[in-house]
Amino acid sequence: MKIKTSFDGIPGLNFLPYLNGEPGALEHLAQAFREVAEEVGFVYIENHGVPQATIDQAFAASRSFHEMPLNKKQEIPLNSDNVGYMGLNMSIQKHSKVEVAKKPNYNESFFCKRDRTPDDPDVIAKKPFRGLNQWPQDLPGFKEPIIAYQKAVENLGLQTLPMVAKALDLPTHYFDDYFNPAQFTLRLLHYPIRDETEPHQYGTGAHTDGGFLTFLIQNGVGGLQIRKTDGSWIDAPVLPGKYLLNSGDMMKRWTNDKFLSTPHRVMNESGVDRYSMAFFFDPHLDRSLECLPTCTSADNLAKYPPITYGQYLKEFLDANYLNRQKNNY
Repeated sequence: MKIKTSFDGIPGLNFLPYLNGEPGALEHLAQAFREVAEEVGFVYIENHGVPQATIDQAFAASRSFHEMPLNKKQEIPLNSDNVGYMGLNMSIQKHSKVEVAKKPNYNESFFCKRDRTPDDPDVIAKKPFRGLNQWPQDLPGFKEPIIAYQKAVENLGLQTLPMVAKALDLPTHYFDDYFNPAQFTLRLLHYPIRDETEPHQYGTGAHTDGGFLTFLIQNGVGGLQIRKTDGSWIDAPVLPGKYLLNSGDMMKRWTNDKFLSTPHRVMNESGVDRYSMAFFFDPHLDRSLECLPTCTSADNLAKYPPITYGQYLKEFLDANYLNRQKNNY
């Protein structure tokens, strides 16, 4: 079975044998993912099971939101639960260990999480990052395709857990309880045409993601660059229908630095608007995460103390999002 390929220096994984339940497919996929996570940190995945129609409808919804008048988008500003609209130049990579950000990020974003109802126990208890989504008013046909997309990619995320577990020599269902339920955030990104007269104006400055896994889909316009372990930057090709999957800081920390959290950045030099959708797939906010048992030994002690993902998420957002600093969230 053909599991691993390569696209301009970035590996690719074929999920079809695994999703079809072929004998040995999970083991082959896990071995390939281990190599990716230790050497590159980014991988394209094909035959992932998310319908193309679901992706296309979500992109259409994203475009319809970002084409709204600015004053309508500003009616739902990003709040303390990190849901809502964040305008241009409202985030900066202060948390980045890659390079010092010289300017805020030149993108606008809509954030949403698991859709909850007012009678949800976590909403009633006002637990951080578990409040109600802020859906735009006067935009019919937006919410439904976005929720459908969330459900499809969350399912894909859950299907990756056995792969990650086997890659770490853990039992197949080791992570199940940590993601019951998973915490996730969908970010609908719009990168306007870059002002080429502005130096250091990145759509998103060099950074690493803060979470466990990120599932990124692009709309056909490039601009993403990935930093190799030798410090050089490579362009990530836009491959229709394929997700670009990367591990983040929480994965790196949980695995005691065994798996990478690879720096990346975005600069839209295409001359057209660029859209992408980033789905951040993360553990339950309240579960304590300490070094995984297969990632430590007498000769390789745990480098980080236990932490909940909720604690880590707050630290990450506080450092990077200007609205949190302004409003003292």
